[in-house]
Amino acid sequence: MFSIIQAAGWPIWPLLICSVIALALVLERFYSLHDKRIMPPDLLENAIKTARHQLPTEESIKHLAIHSLLGRVLASGLHQLRLQPQTSEVELSECIELAGKQAAHELEKYLVALATIASAAPLLGLLGTVVGMIDIFAAQAPGSGNPAQMAQGISMALYNTAFGLMVAIPALFFWRFFRAKVDAYVVALEIAAQRWVRHLYKLRSSLR
Repeated sequence: MFSIIQAAGWPIWPLLICSVIALALVLERFYSLHDKRIMPPDLLENAIKTARHQLPTEESIKHLAIHSLLGRVLASGLHQLRLQPQTSEVELSECIELAGKQAAHELEKYLVALATIASAAPLLGLLGTVVGMIDIFAAQAPGSGNPAQMAQGISMALYNTAFGLMVAIPALFFWRFFRAKVDAYVVALEIAAQRWVRHLYKLRSSLR
């Protein structure tokens, strides 16, 4: 492996750094974008049952908020209703909508960086290819005729092109995979939030 890196020359180092960062981002997103951290099964149903006739305690609301992203969205509505029992449906909706936007932003974290790596890796590989081609032409200059330099230029060009694609293709695949996963979570959160707003408005009416 070290011999390949040595043959690829200095342009390979930015690609190696990108590959390490991309791997770290993929592992982090796999860890973070898990159902139990975003939308645990039956959480909404259990929250509706718990808050069917009365507001949960402040401690229960805090526990719900740290439970998951959906829990944070649900807890924002309960917290608003607890602070202002006569809050309007519009205010409740705005409060939960704001929490939903923050949740969506957190879901998209690092996806831009992963997409940037997927876009930049082929360009970095192309840079290495161009540097290798420069070495090839330098080796063919009149009066030089350096076969070793030509072989080094060819190696640099091919290794960098290949490694750029090896970094870009998986990064693009995982970016699209996580993008689709985030979009599905955002839609599910919106549906859950709408149902939760309707429930809280009924609860608010019963608490008068």
